[in-house]
Amino acid sequence: MPAFKRFDQRGYRTVSARHGYGAWQPTYEESVQDIMDLRLLDQVSTVRWSDMKQVADLGCGTGRTAAWLAGRGVTTIDGVDVAPEMLEVARVRGLHRRLELADVRRTGLPAGAYHLVVCALVDEHLPELHGLYSEARRLLGVEGTFVLVGYHPFFIMASGMPTHFDGPDGEPVAIETHVHLPSAHMDAARAAGFVAVELREGLIDDEWIERKPKWSGHRDWPISFAWVWRTAR
Repeated sequence: MPAFKRFDQRGYRTVSARHGYGAWQPTYEESVQDIMDLRLLDQVSTVRWSDMKQVADLGCGTGRTAAWLAGRGVTTIDGVDVAPEMLEVARVRGLHRRLELADVRRTGLPAGAYHLVVCALVDEHLPELHGLYSEARRLLGVEGTFVLVGYHPFFIMASGMPTHFDGPDGEPVAIETHVHLPSAHMDAARAAGFVAVELREGLIDDEWIERKPKWSGHRDWPISFAWVWRTAR
């Protein structure tokens, strides 16, 4: 797979996901854009959210995805995240039954216990995808759904922009970013025992440009995706 450093146009100081999201936590809620991920979940048509009785929320962060799920009738959600600072906010939010400090590839959650696994804005921080897909499959029962929302690799390559935030002193800080082409997702999903049932892609549109006027030159570029996978029979 192509390395992000080949495309990097910012040259920001780069930190790990564990350190980066911990440092970003105080301003994360006000800076992350719902149109990046939650708007795509709204567009997914192949998942009946309210039927998902047991849900694993991988990379749950501050609980944004859990709040979206709860708003659509999901009542039992277990979450994991690599940053304890993020888990503190999620714990106050009170939407998860269980919260664990863990890597999304080694969650420690019970095997076969979930109807749905959701993972949002995480995969670009992983050097490879097989661990994520195999862990999602381990968590699901015989029949289950994996919904993965990610930072679009084409936008990462074309813009040269890593996931980043402004530190307390105003310095932009990048979080370790990797490029995973759609073929890498397909390979990892098939190896884990998934088949694709739906793919949504978010584009830079008027709403994006209203929030980020400097992105007008990126109009109609894909910036995020939501991929729905089902366990293969």
